[in-house]
Amino acid sequence: MSEQAVRREGGDPAGHDFDEAYWEEHWQGRAAGPEAVHSIPPNPHLAREVGVLVPGTALDAGCGAGAEALWLAAHGWQVTAADISAAALARAADRAASSGVAQRVRWLQADLSSWAPDTQFDLVTTSYAHPAMPQLEFYDRIAGWVAPGGTLLVVGHLHAHAAQEEGHQPPADASVTAAVVTARLGDAEWDVVTAEELQRTLNAPDGRTRSLRDVVVRATRRA
Repeated sequence: MSEQAVRREGGDPAGHDFDEAYWEEHWQGRAAGPEAVHSIPPNPHLAREVGVLVPGTALDAGCGAGAEALWLAAHGWQVTAADISAAALARAADRAASSGVAQRVRWLQADLSSWAPDTQFDLVTTSYAHPAMPQLEFYDRIAGWVAPGGTLLVVGHLHAHAAQEEGHQPPADASVTAAVVTARLGDAEWDVVTAEELQRTLNAPDGRTRSLRDVVVRATRRA
């Protein structure tokens, strides 16, 4: 599942089922070569949204090449990093070996549309992940894994904007807005801290500069 230029933004997702076969093929492709994977930074919103939190346990849902998981580990979190793709996890573990924080990350191959943890987490985060289920149902599912007093951080693509920029149309159930995501969080259970749609630029693997808009939602589950 889910990252940045190499992993998530080098191609058009239209017409794909985001299942294990799709992500294995994606990660074994040329765009996900070792040098490129090692250069992937964490998403640009992570430090701002998570840097204010007290480290604890974290789940990176759809961790891909592990950029966010390793950032979290380097900042004191004990991380479970889950992805459907064995190839992605192999690349992530290879990157972790030289990070100095490998002991703080547990890599887990799992289909997050059916897998469920046996514990809740102080932080559940997902970054540009496309699961094998409708996007909002995926967010509903992982929100249930946040411990009372914990944090949910969702970073996703605003695909309507991408379609206008690139002339392609991703699957309807892969698109989200901040308002739609926050509407799924019950007022009695969640306090929404951040609900934004932010523009950023990306240097794509084909050399072009692309303008993208991200959906960023951070919410605290009431204790």
